[in-house]
Amino acid sequence: MFAHDDSFVAAQLTAEARALETNYTIQSNDLLHVKVYTKNGEMIIDPEYELTKNLNNTRNNRPDPEYLVRLDGFVYLPMVGDVRLSGLTIHQANQKLIELYSEYFVDPYVIVSYTNKRVTVLGAPGGQILPLMNENITIAEVLAMAGGMQKTGNAKSIKLIRGDEVYLIDFSTINGYFDSNQIVKAGDIIYVEPINRLVAENASTLALILSMITTTTTLLVLFIR
Repeated sequence: MFAHDDSFVAAQLTAEARALETNYTIQSNDLLHVKVYTKNGEMIIDPEYELTKNLNNTRNNRPDPEYLVRLDGFVYLPMVGDVRLSGLTIHQANQKLIELYSEYFVDPYVIVSYTNKRVTVLGAPGGQILPLMNENITIAEVLAMAGGMQKTGNAKSIKLIRGDEVYLIDFSTINGYFDSNQIVKAGDIIYVEPINRLVAENASTLALILSMITTTTTLLVLFIR
């Protein structure tokens, strides 16, 4: 899987790109959670539950609705209608919605989060689709979420596939880790090349055969003598 010949040239990762932390910008087809609170979020910081103790439990436990960012970059939100959020960071989206909801609420506090950002891990860890709940998650963190490097995985041969570019990742050494561990982006595919499966799966059988050959040879030598 994802094999390449000698003519393959991997994309080069610069030191600036490795160190660069970026804030995610909202894109079309994103699914967003939008929570709006009054009085600058007073209800969120309520250590003695004075503000929420009389609220209906069913209402508190209801699932948060998701809002789709359409292809034109707009999302339809309750009360404020169509709002263009595509191209904005989460912080910028929060500030924009605060301004819009100020018309309806006293000192609104808005929390926007995305729900459908993910990366795909293939190869030795098995096929897994992992959600990106936070910004600036690295390859090492994604592999840890996938269960870590398996015994059948080749740490020296990891591919990061991003669109039409392929980066070769080497986690077999400390220097390789520092040189290639970078922040993943939504839609990335991380492929950990498995160690030769034939050898790995039949190692115990091969060891038994070699042991039998050694024992037989030893007995023959003793018999001849």
